[in-house]
Amino acid sequence: MPDEDRGPTPEAAQPLWAPWRMDYLKGPKPDGCPLCDALEHDRLILHRGKRAFVIMNLYPYSNGHVMVAPVEHLPHLSDLDAQVSAEMMELTQRSMAALDKAVHPEGFNIGYNIGHAAGAGITDHVHQHVVPRWVGDTNFMPVLAGRKTIGEAVEETLRKLREVF
Repeated sequence: MPDEDRGPTPEAAQPLWAPWRMDYLKGPKPDGCPLCDALEHDRLILHRGKRAFVIMNLYPYSNGHVMVAPVEHLPHLSDLDAQVSAEMMELTQRSMAALDKAVHPEGFNIGYNIGHAAGAGITDHVHQHVVPRWVGDTNFMPVLAGRKTIGEAVEETLRKLREVF
């Protein structure tokens, strides 16, 4: 039977553990919006468009985890107009293409966490996650040590992505 007819693989059913994010979620929060602040100070910005931008996630779920957000500080997906939505989709597609070239993932998780109850660490500036995935990319470290090994510094992955974005 062709792969697409078999449904999800056992790997796809495994949870994506990111317990190190608790440092961010439970730790002190800076005043203001971290996405707006990063955009203003050009920190970890992969690409700045007219209406949207791509930023490296400082607390990544996996190597190469980026976020796509509107330039305007908007709290909810329903606040985006058609032009912002279209640019965000274009930047999501470009991010995936750049990640394919730079870090060679075997798949992606793409999505939004809207509101604190849904897991959003930044609740007042809507953003989409683009998370590269590899078969078996969860290892024993999150289970035993509460930490995940990311094989490369965020800034180094940013450099690689800028070369191909």
